[in-house]
Amino acid sequence: MALYEHVFIARQDVSAAQVETLIEEFTKIIENGGGSVKGHEYWGLKTMVYRIKKNRKGHYVMMNIDAESAAVAELERNQRIHEDILRNLTLKVDAFEEGPSVMMANKRDGDRRGGGRFERRDDKPHEGGPREGGNNEGSSSEPKAETVTGEAASATDAAAPAAAEETA
Repeated sequence: MALYEHVFIARQDVSAAQVETLIEEFTKIIENGGGSVKGHEYWGLKTMVYRIKKNRKGHYVMMNIDAESAAVAELERNQRIHEDILRNLTLKVDAFEEGPSVMMANKRDGDRRGGGRFERRDDKPHEGGPREGGNNEGSSSEPKAETVTGEAASATDAAAPAAAEETA
C-alpha cells in the first residue's frame, strides 16, 4: 500500500464538531477500501486568499492515509460530490513526517515568539525609505546632479563644445 497526505477544506458554515464527523465518514471510506488512516490534524478555521464557492474561510484538515490508490480515488470522488467540501488535495509521500505538520508547528512558534505574520526574520530595524531596485519615483540609486549657477555654469557650458570636438 502507498502513503498519502490528504488535505481538504470544509465550508465555513459547518461547526468543528461537524468537521470531526466528516473525518470519521472519510475514515470509514478508506477503511472500506482496505486502507487505514494513520492520523489526522485539524488546522482550524482559516481565511482563504480568494473566495471559493462564496466562502471566505474554511476548515482545513490533513489526513495521513495508508491505502491503495482505488480507496483514495473513492475518497476523492465522495468529496467532489459532498456539498460541505470546497477543495481537496492528495499527495503521495515516501514517509509521513514525525511530529506535527508544518502548519501546526508554525501555529505554535507564532504563539511562543509573540510575533505576527509580518515579523522581520533578520532582526534589523526597518529603515522606512523606498526599497532598492523598486520602480519608485525619485528613489534612484544614482547620485543626484547638483544645480550649477553663476560663473561655474558658463564655464561648464563653454567646456562642453570643446570636449565634443576632441572626441570627433
